[in-house]
Amino acid sequence: MFLDTYYSDKNGEFSFTREQASNFAKRIAGDFNPIHDEDNKRFCVPGDLLFSVLLANVGISQKMRVSFAGMINETTQLSIATNSESELSMVDEKGKDYLHLSRSGDTTHDQDLIAQITKSYVQFSGMNFPHIMVPLMKSKDIMINPTRPLVVYESMELEFSRLDLKCPHVELTGSDIDVDGKRGSVTLKFCFKENGEVVGTGRKRMVMSGLKPYCQEGIDDLVYRFNAKKEQYNNLCADAV
Repeated sequence: MFLDTYYSDKNGEFSFTREQASNFAKRIAGDFNPIHDEDNKRFCVPGDLLFSVLLANVGISQKMRVSFAGMINETTQLSIATNSESELSMVDEKGKDYLHLSRSGDTTHDQDLIAQITKSYVQFSGMNFPHIMVPLMKSKDIMINPTRPLVVYESMELEFSRLDLKCPHVELTGSDIDVDGKRGSVTLKFCFKENGEVVGTGRKRMVMSGLKPYCQEGIDDLVYRFNAKKEQYNNLCADAV
């Protein structure tokens, strides 16, 4: 499966090196959030990687809600705790919950479909910045701190009308932003389509902190640095081929 090079599984204990997590963020998701850089002091494993690993191991259900309870780094080892058939968690050795999954309806363990759905979702998810986030921040006259940008996952919901699918892909259907002082939240709404038919819907919620008044110069610099990092990484990957 496409995930195999991005995590380690030792008898049901999952771990992620900085290199694995950072490569997943950049190579699969196109996510150049600084907190996923290998040398960042505040480094954390992408929530989309945890989500993908969980689904690869427990399957995809018709209705799922994922909530994120904390950030993990390269020293954390996680395992799957099955509280019930409908309630599962990714926990550390002390039982601390980092990701919780509630699910219902039919479940499929078709690895090809799971890979297709997770990869399509993650690639869509990684497009948050700058394409979606910048216009939303401008509409509220606020912005994340350009020197210490911090946007983290809070929750995500997926619902499929059926699971006899082959190659569904994700499309954005709407986006909202709410601001409360120096904190804010962004909600992305999307759907899964196959052969032009809507076969599923979803919602992703992210939390922002340290918000500042909108400054076009600061945003332009942040976008420039984002694109420069992306180009540099893609060039390194191309040279390595």
